[in-house]
Amino acid sequence: QVQLVESGGGLVQPGGSLRLSCAASGSIFSINTMGWYRQAPGKQRELVAAITSGGDTNYADSVKGRFTISRDNTKNTVYLQMNSLKPEDTGVYYCASDTTGAGKYDYWGQGTQVTVSS
Repeated sequence: QVQLVESGGGLVQPGGSLRLSCAASGSIFSINTMGWYRQAPGKQRELVAAITSGGDTNYADSVKGRFTISRDNTKNTVYLQMNSLKPEDTGVYYCASDTTGAGKYDYWGQGTQVTVSS
């Protein structure tokens, strides 16, 4: 079992920045890839960024150059640094972990709200 707890969401003006954190606990040795998803009102959940246990990263085209995912293995925490935020970045952001090794996220956090608005 893996427990994931997100923090760092909030209200920010367009062009601003936020850093989300996801603290993992439990069977963390089984975690392969960690990811950040978001879900905007009325839209499907989409993958924003992911990072493998080896540090390889990938991003959705819509956030490339603005968002950075990183992980601190000493703290069992994954971060999502979000810069140059846009209103369309608004949504609930979820942290997820893949313990299957097959690219399937099987544990999820409760989500944290990010609202970009003036």
